[in-house]
Amino acid sequence: MKLLALTLLLSVAVGYLLGGRVSGLGGLRLRWAPLALAALVLQVIVPPGTWPLVLLLTSFVLLSVFVVVNRRIAGFWLILVGVALNFAVIGLNGGMPVSAGALAASGQASTVGELTGPDHGVKHHLATGTDTAGFLGDVIAIPPPLAQAISLGDIFTYGGVAVVVISGMRRRGAAESVGRGEVQHAG
Repeated sequence: MKLLALTLLLSVAVGYLLGGRVSGLGGLRLRWAPLALAALVLQVIVPPGTWPLVLLLTSFVLLSVFVVVNRRIAGFWLILVGVALNFAVIGLNGGMPVSAGALAASGQASTVGELTGPDHGVKHHLATGTDTAGFLGDVIAIPPPLAQAISLGDIFTYGGVAVVVISGMRRRGAAESVGRGEVQHAG
C-alpha cells in the first residue's frame, strides 16, 4: 500500500512538472469502473475453505476485464501486462509466492512465520522449490522505509498507474482545446 501511495504522489508531482493539473484526471473516461472496485473487495474477503482462492482468481478476472475495456487509455497496456503476470503466477501456484530473501532484504524477515503458519491465507505464501514461475512472485525487495517485496507484475502495474495519472493530468478539456484553436478529431 505504501508503494501505491508513493507511486501516486510521484505521478502527481511529475504531472505538475510537465504542466498538467489534477483536474485533468476528471477527463479520463474509465469504463466499467465498478469491476475494479469489486475486484479489490474480493481480494480482502477471506471466507473459510477453498473460497479465498476462488475469490482471488475471480478478482483477477474482473481486473483483467476492466483493464481490457480501458486499454485505449494511456498506461492501461502496462497495467494489463502487470495484472496478467500476477494472475499467471497466482493461478499456477494457488497464491503469490514470496521470497524469504526478498522479505529479509526489505526488512520484513519477521513476516516469514506469518507466511508459513496455518493462518497465512491464500493470497501469499512463502516461496518453495515447488512453485512454478517463482521469478514472477514477490522476489524484488524494496528496503525500508517502504519495506515491501514486490513482483515484476507489480512493477508493470505501478508503472501503468503512473502513466495513467501523468497523461491524465496533461489532458486538456474539449472546451479548452477548442478555445486554443486546436483541431478536434472524433474518435
